[in-house]
Formats: sequence, structure tokens, C-alpha cells
Amino acid sequence: MGIFKNIAGRLDDNLLRAFVKWLWPRYRRPRIGYMKNYQVLRAYFFYQKILRINGNVPWPVDFRSKIVDWPNIEKGICSDPGDNPGIYINASGGLKLGNNVNIGQNSILTTTNHYKYDHRKKSHTKGITIGNNVWIGANVSIVAGTTIGNNVTIGAGCFIKGSIPDNSTVIISDKSLDIIPKTKDYEWDCTLDELN
Repeated sequence: MGIFKNIAGRLDDNLLRAFVKWLWPRYRRPRIGYMKNYQVLRAYFFYQKILRINGNVPWPVDFRSKIVDWPNIEKGICSDPGDNPGIYINASGGLKLGNNVNIGQNSILTTTNHYKYDHRKKSHTKGITIGNNVWIGANVSIVAGTTIGNNVTIGAGCFIKGSIPDNSTVIISDKSLDIIPKTKDYEWDCTLDELN
């Protein structure tokens, strides 16, 4: 059993790793501690590369998610927008993601909006910028013109507009958002890990 595991591990880390890198050239995750390469292929290959759902996006995207204008997305390592189910991203106005950004299921990021005096036109407000080490919970909506700092946790169900400061946690409280300062720094630096 140990010999088989060793062979399977080497196969995954060499052959399958090269195949994953070829299929998704902008996929950058730690080699240890995240999905193994066969798991990435099992989860994303058929829908994205055979059925061509989000087929041109150069990182893994779940077939239940939708990415519009993906070339307008700048992303760091350990950030694969759309890899969870039900995410909708309209990147027409530009989306910048730092390192280690996780977006929860059924979240919406829209980088443009309609002009309120003529809905056929786009408004002047556009773009979303998200810093490093950001966790965005499920069912979050983030609208154009938003800037989220580093080391931020956004609780599930929040509507985010404007600016969220570094080192904070955002939660829904009654009818408003509470921004709670964090008491210590983020502990993991993904740039120090050996990446896929």
C-alpha cells in the first residue's frame, strides 16, 4: 500500500501537476495543503475544458459560476475567483485581487453599474480592489467603486460598498454593517510556500 501511495503521489506531483499548469496557466496554489492535482482535474476539467463553461478563463472556475470579462481581472497567487459554486463576477470595470483572496459561494462582484439617468449607459463608478489575505463569506455582494484592504474578513450575507480598512472583520448587525478591528496580524504568508 505504501509503494502505491508513493507512486500515486509522484504521478500527481509531476505529470498531473504539469498538465494542470498547462490547462490553467494562471493557477497558483501551494503544492502542499490545498487540493491535489487530480482533485483539481476532477472538479473543473470536464465542465471548463470539455463543455467550455468559462472555458477561456486561465484558472479553475466552477461550472455553476459566471465570469464576465475575465481579462480585466488582475489576481495574485492563491486567488482563483469563481472556483466556488454560484459566484457571479462582472469584471468589465476592472477587478484587482491581491494574494490569498477567497470568495464564498453565491457571492456577486460587479465592477460597473448602470447610469441612473439612462440605464442603457454605464455609470462613471467602476472597479473593485481587494487586498491580500481577504476572506469573503457566502452570499456577499460587492459593488463598483469598492476598496477592501488587507487582512479583512467579510461575513456571510454582507453588502459591501465604499472602503473597508485593513485588519478588520465586517459583519451584519441589525440593519447596518459593523466593522470590527482585528487584534493581531494574519499568520500565513502564501508567498513563502512552494507553488503549483
